[in-house]
Amino acid sequence: MADALSNQFMELALAEARAAAAAGEVPVGAVVVRQGEVIATGRNAPVDGHDPTAHAEIVALRAAASALGNYRLDDCELYVTLEPCAMCSGAMLHARLKRVVFGALDPKTGAAGSVVDLFAQPQLNHQTELEGGVMAEESAALLQEFFRQRRSEKRETSRLNHPLRDDALRTPDAAFEGLPAYPWAPRYISDLPALGGLRMHYLDEGASDGLTYLCLHGNPAWSYLYRKMIPGLLEAGHRVVAPDLIGFGKSDKPKKENFHTFSAHRQILLELVDRLDLQNIVLVVQDWGGLLGLTLPMAAPQRYKGLLVMNTMLACGDAPLSPGFLAWREMCAKNPEFDVARLFARGNPQMSVQECAAYNAPFPDKGHRAALRAFPAMVPEFEDSDGAAISREAKGFWREHWAGQTLMVVGAQDPVLGLPVMRGLQNLIRGCGEPLVLADAGHFVQEHGGQIARDAVRFFKR
Repeated sequence: MADALSNQFMELALAEARAAAAAGEVPVGAVVVRQGEVIATGRNAPVDGHDPTAHAEIVALRAAASALGNYRLDDCELYVTLEPCAMCSGAMLHARLKRVVFGALDPKTGAAGSVVDLFAQPQLNHQTELEGGVMAEESAALLQEFFRQRRSEKRETSRLNHPLRDDALRTPDAAFEGLPAYPWAPRYISDLPALGGLRMHYLDEGASDGLTYLCLHGNPAWSYLYRKMIPGLLEAGHRVVAPDLIGFGKSDKPKKENFHTFSAHRQILLELVDRLDLQNIVLVVQDWGGLLGLTLPMAAPQRYKGLLVMNTMLACGDAPLSPGFLAWREMCAKNPEFDVARLFARGNPQMSVQECAAYNAPFPDKGHRAALRAFPAMVPEFEDSDGAAISREAKGFWREHWAGQTLMVVGAQDPVLGLPVMRGLQNLIRGCGEPLVLADAGHFVQEHGGQIARDAVRFFKR
């Protein structure tokens, strides 16, 4: 019975370890048990918390002490998947734990017998019972697979000469194999100052002597969103550049949500345009592609000749956000692991299962989804919100100084950024004519991209 209970509690610790791995942390998990009942859990979180003490055992001990209202845990047992280090062993002894049970040995830092054995010191004023090797194979296998994947990622990134930062994740290339209608070769850049060494993916196809269509996606999409527009633009002899924002698509994904700010993403896009020396640009924007992209041309108006704007807005902090957007933001906050494929399927019944699944490809686990969690809250809501002031400047630019052509396309079925919102934007943009309204299109208008590309080629020829 005792062995069965130990296995049962270690299974719970292993579940915590798997959750740590999903968040990009070394997979170690712990539970604290009192009189046969789990009172606290913990998982490794030093990277996420910027805290060298945030080992699974420490996290669990803090939670247990808080639950009991006492730092003394003398009638408690702690189960952890890996032999504790000296720091954690010391904390366990200070807590007066009754018993510690661990899984795999740690030959490098283990302080329960592998390197030292703090639990066997007779001089200490408390003795804690110790048992190792419980479900050791399962615990060790989880660690081995985690570090195997890390080594594989580092070999691949070294080969591409874009080392992966310790505070970021990179979706494996295998996740993007066989995507329908996305045949273009990836291009990467990591030496823009604003990237700080993060690797950014972009497509760059076609001739450079015509127009350059700069296609910016939103949340939770990536450059795959433009796969139906790109062929038509290329056939007409134009160049297409379609980046993946950091945190999306094939670009690197910082683990921390606080990396993502309006200003940081705008600066990256400005530097990308400058580095690629894009000229004769038709700026193609939708969703966050517009929130960010509509602030770009005023920084270098001579580069931009046209605007193709779809279901987006300028958020200046000087008017309340719409009820539809607030509902979307609330949904994201309550369901941070929402199914991206299902979101696309719901608004685009014409898409295949494989196409919908392609939108999930960049996000194999929640550790890769920091941007998806961060972006809804990033929309400038107040006058002093990050991005609000530059958006107000952009409003003045589009109203008073824009001299290029503008084609507006609206997905009529969009409940958040549909025709009423786009009418307001139409009135703001100097020279913007009557929008092309696609009755069957929703928020992700680009899923009707073949027609849009044909209309754009004709329109921007004028």
